[in-house]
Amino acid sequence: MRIAFAVLRLVAAAAIVAAVVGQFVKSLSLVPEPGVFLVNFFSFFTIQSNLIGAVVLVVGAVLAFRGRDDSPGFALVRACATTYLTTTLVVFNLLLRDLALDQAATVPWSNEILHVWAPLYVLVDWVLAPGRRPIGWNRLWLVAVYPLVWAAYTMVRGPIADWYPYPFLNPDVAPGVGYGGVLVYVLAIAAFILLMGAGVLALSRTSWPYPADPALSGAAGSPRASAPRPRESAR
Repeated sequence: MRIAFAVLRLVAAAAIVAAVVGQFVKSLSLVPEPGVFLVNFFSFFTIQSNLIGAVVLVVGAVLAFRGRDDSPGFALVRACATTYLTTTLVVFNLLLRDLALDQAATVPWSNEILHVWAPLYVLVDWVLAPGRRPIGWNRLWLVAVYPLVWAAYTMVRGPIADWYPYPFLNPDVAPGVGYGGVLVYVLAIAAFILLMGAGVLALSRTSWPYPADPALSGAAGSPRASAPRPRESAR
């Protein structure tokens, strides 16, 4: 089972890289300022979250090939990647499905991989792949760190570059919305990311579909970590 998921992880990572490269090459051929485009392209949350997911999948494949379970640190990073890609899946298909990239033409197959199939696979992998480690609830706030840093970067760079990756982050996209309206969107998405993260962490704390491993049951902030082990009877 581990070997099967290791292979699937490598295939999914390769698909993500191919999708990013495919969109990048197509877009680069259509823009007048390659330097500005380069920064803009890698400023999309979708691109960043997918590249994070690809790296996590490759590391996870190596661990699976070696028959090793997730370390506590990698489990948290993997949970974050799963949360971000699940957020990409939901936000894109609810808010951005009918919007093309404003800087170049969208590559349809790349678009579907990055916004649908890669996020779905990462979520399925989190649920079904062996080696998952339970993560304590006290780590939930860490899930929101990267998205908030990305949002701050976007809002600082936006007026300077006169460019925003998504229309709901542009305070000038609709008269009267302004930064107050953008703040509402950012807070709503942050809350949604925390909700998704809570679901991902909750899944990590279940033993389904594999029996619980006693060696991992107290990992990463689990309340069972401090529980004393029963004393062995005298022989």
